[in-house]
Amino acid sequence: MKINFIKMHGLGNDFILIDCRDLDLPELSELSKRLCNRRLGIGADQMLLLYSSAIADFKMRIFNADGGEVEMCGNGIRCFAKYIWDRGFSEKSILDVETAAGIIRPEKAGDMVRVDMGEPTLEPERIPVKISNKSLIPPSPPLVKGGKEGIIDYPLKIADTIFNITCVSVGNPHAIIVVEDVTTFPVTYYGPMIENHQLFPKRVNVEFIEVLSPSEIKMRVWERGSGETMACGTGASAAAVASNIKGLTGKTVIIHLLGGNLLIEWAKNNHVYMTGPAVEVFEGRIKI
Repeated sequence: MKINFIKMHGLGNDFILIDCRDLDLPELSELSKRLCNRRLGIGADQMLLLYSSAIADFKMRIFNADGGEVEMCGNGIRCFAKYIWDRGFSEKSILDVETAAGIIRPEKAGDMVRVDMGEPTLEPERIPVKISNKSLIPPSPPLVKGGKEGIIDYPLKIADTIFNITCVSVGNPHAIIVVEDVTTFPVTYYGPMIENHQLFPKRVNVEFIEVLSPSEIKMRVWERGSGETMACGTGASAAAVASNIKGLTGKTVIIHLLGGNLLIEWAKNNHVYMTGPAVEVFEGRIKI
């Protein structure tokens, strides 16, 4: 069986996109592991699958390079929307896309794509984070709608270091850690240990951030199931929320990633908006 695919990227966070509306692909987890392999396959951080939807304009499923299915991907949904618009599958300037994290709405913003990422989640059970001693969880600041409990600067010992983690879900779980120099920080050493810590029942994406100013953050990310990637849209969104909650930045920040910049705005309606590029690299056909 041969299938068509598109290779795309958002700030170097790269994807294999397959239109499955008239295609029944078997064993998606194994397929993702094979196709995302950078030596034996096409090579990508994730596989994106396009389906029809009964509740939205389109449906997107996302599989990591390790074969695990995940809820959302900020860079991925920008590429997903660009693919749809470039091929004339929809004339709408704002799309409703069904994901495992709910309905996500990408919209055209000149040469960029702006995505309504929805409201951030801070409650431990919904992220999810499994903390037995709730007395260690401080209430979230009044900036957060409802003033609910959140995991802010929670001390987590990993190997020889205690990290103060702040946890946020933007459709998928994130642990944000402030460091002094993110460029030299050993992300690949600590990242997998935090990702797989028992505190996180569904594993976690880890953002290591260096706050440059109230409007700028430098960030590296360790993505669950993919390792260190050049960019992460949900991670940038979560980092912007966490840094604002901690009083380090304002509501609008530029996130500098290895692959380029994202603009993140935590708006008055409590929704997080992410704006950034999406690029098509090439089309191909592969035997599976």
